[in-house]
Amino acid sequence: MTSLLKTQALTKRYGALLVTDQVSLDIAPGELHAIIGPNGAGKTTLINQLSGELRSDSGSVLFEGRDVTAQGIHARARQGLLRSYQITSVFDEFTVRENATLAALGAKRHAFRFWRGLLTDRAALEAADEGIAAAGLQALADLGAAELGYGERRQLELAMALAARPKFLLLDEPMAGMSVQESAQVIALLQSLKRRYTILLVEHDMNAVFALADRISVLVYGRILMTGTPQEIRGNEEVRAIYLGDEEIH
Repeated sequence: MTSLLKTQALTKRYGALLVTDQVSLDIAPGELHAIIGPNGAGKTTLINQLSGELRSDSGSVLFEGRDVTAQGIHARARQGLLRSYQITSVFDEFTVRENATLAALGAKRHAFRFWRGLLTDRAALEAADEGIAAAGLQALADLGAAELGYGERRQLELAMALAARPKFLLLDEPMAGMSVQESAQVIALLQSLKRRYTILLVEHDMNAVFALADRISVLVYGRILMTGTPQEIRGNEEVRAIYLGDEEIH
């Protein structure tokens, strides 16, 4: 398997607390790979290590075959390894399109100043419109961000990440706090993004994970218990005992 992202023995400690423990992942181009595990398993810490937001104590991160372990969040983002919602916060005073345009600009520059002239950058506008379309927000492109509902706001955050034209997208619980209807819309959206982007998804909604993932890694006490297809994970007795229990996965 050709890897787009590969980690080797990635480890993070906080004093005596071992949060991620020798985590090794191998994710292929175009794959949607999910990380599941109980609360406190280390999932968000792992996402932070992959994005460059958090420095690892040991281990390595390879992206497109290059060692990016020592690089921070902005250097990794400029190479296309992007965590959703990392480029910038949503600015309520701007429209959906303006927010996406600022995100497109921010992904390629160390910093940018906030004036309306930036919003005429043709390449950034094109990237913004692509992200908005991919996130299904074309009809709301000229609406102020402050007028969006909760689910629409999460879609905008995704559109902003896509406007940065990532090669690899890290999604940390994109359906958190959503209604059943909103979650269904996001599942359909992520289905439409499969193969167009390589995605690592951390999500508590097991029906969403099993519907979307090509492969799933189970993280328990900071360690990968197993990695397999949804069918392999669903049928593993140890995984069910530790995490899935008697929950029905459709």
